[in-house]
Amino acid sequence: MTGKILVNEEVVPNTHRLVLEAPAIAKRAKPGQFIMIIPDEVGERVPFSLSDWDAEAGTITVFYLEAGVSTMKLGRMKAGDTVHTVVGPLGRPTIIEKWGTVLLGGGCYGLGAIYPLAKAFKEAGNRVVGLLEARTSYIVYNEDKLREVVDELYIVTGDGSAGIKGHVKEALPQILEKEGKIDHAHFVGCTYMMMVSSKGTEPHKIPTIASLNTLMVDGTGMCGVCRVEVEGQTRFACVDGPDFDGHQVNWDLVFTRKRAYVAEENLAFQFHKCKQDGAILKEDRAEKEVA
Repeated sequence: MTGKILVNEEVVPNTHRLVLEAPAIAKRAKPGQFIMIIPDEVGERVPFSLSDWDAEAGTITVFYLEAGVSTMKLGRMKAGDTVHTVVGPLGRPTIIEKWGTVLLGGGCYGLGAIYPLAKAFKEAGNRVVGLLEARTSYIVYNEDKLREVVDELYIVTGDGSAGIKGHVKEALPQILEKEGKIDHAHFVGCTYMMMVSSKGTEPHKIPTIASLNTLMVDGTGMCGVCRVEVEGQTRFACVDGPDFDGHQVNWDLVFTRKRAYVAEENLAFQFHKCKQDGAILKEDRAEKEVA
């Protein structure tokens, strides 16, 4: 089905908040699931983690980075425009139980995607500890909204401009020292962050879930592009996940598969960026001539 854009705003450099009118998805969405969006009739299917939804209003929210051709196209769209196709909710919902103290870590798009998880874990009676990781303070977003649903929120930045200096592996010992015990951990974000986080919790025997953001094509288990190895077994991230035991994921294989088309993706991005920039410049000149 198509999806009318209600909001498409850049919240921090290169990261956008997209709100779509999609009542059928909003009624069925659960924490941990994702959607697929095709921006236009010649676009590709791209997965996006659900960051919020309103069943009554019929809206869904995702955060995305302009990282490829399709997200670049989305970044140029405005409120009132319509995306060609939006499909979902897809993937298995996150298992929500009363674990005790739950650590939720988010990086990149994960700063937005951990919000429904935090809300659900809190409603289940857990003490929820949030952890936001970013390179620097000015690309941290969604902080105020997360503070409404977590008991404690830590920020870690690579340059030390906000919160703890470093990355998750530097922040984790400090969090464990202050919290005393973490009963369950869940990480959403770039592959490296999830890998390092999972390796950081393993010595402490903290059950850890990583929401894998593998390459996907159809998102329904038919193509096999999103296959990963967990506990020595092949799994499809789109239908068996996206949540997997972070301690059992073959991270080397995940990185290898994600790098498979980097050169082609970069070439396509530059080509289409030049093409779109040229079209915009042509439109601006035409408007000035009319004026």
